[in-house]
Amino acid sequence: MKYTPRLKTFYTESVIPKLTEQYKYKTPMQVPKVIKVCINQGVGEATQDRKSVDAAVNEMSLIAGQKAVQTKSKKAISNFKLRENMAIGARVTLRGDKMYEFLDRLISVALPRVRDFRGVNDKSFDGRGNYTLGITEQIIFPEIDLDKISKIAGMDISIVTSAKTDKEAHSLLSFLGIPFKNQKN
Repeated sequence: MKYTPRLKTFYTESVIPKLTEQYKYKTPMQVPKVIKVCINQGVGEATQDRKSVDAAVNEMSLIAGQKAVQTKSKKAISNFKLRENMAIGARVTLRGDKMYEFLDRLISVALPRVRDFRGVNDKSFDGRGNYTLGITEQIIFPEIDLDKISKIAGMDISIVTSAKTDKEAHSLLSFLGIPFKNQKN
């Protein structure tokens, strides 16, 4: 028997019928879905300490469940002591089952661990149905060992959907369980 992530099963059994009923889709292929999740972290002190980028890559690999890669600077900026092709961050793109696993952990475990959490901002859509969420501390993920981190760092999580409008994407993500501040549904 093949393993299917819990959130993927929930999407096919519960979210697709709700979205079809709400937007009157003619076929299940029209229903928006999550295509990929991109996680990005910039390391500001990478110009002084080269090991900080390696630590960011390792932490992000633990969080995502997939190897993260270093991002390099495109051009040199002398005011920031930045040279061309210098490692300045880490990123990872998740698709398929790993994407659903990460979203499930984000929604059910990590976001509730945020201090004074009242929901995520519902104005972070880009106009084309994609949503970006900023996280200020990587320690909200249970994979991170508090004793082994050198400094608190944030990251951006972009959820790319096949929705044509922000309204459809908002409905999709709220049905999946992302807690928005001003729930419309």
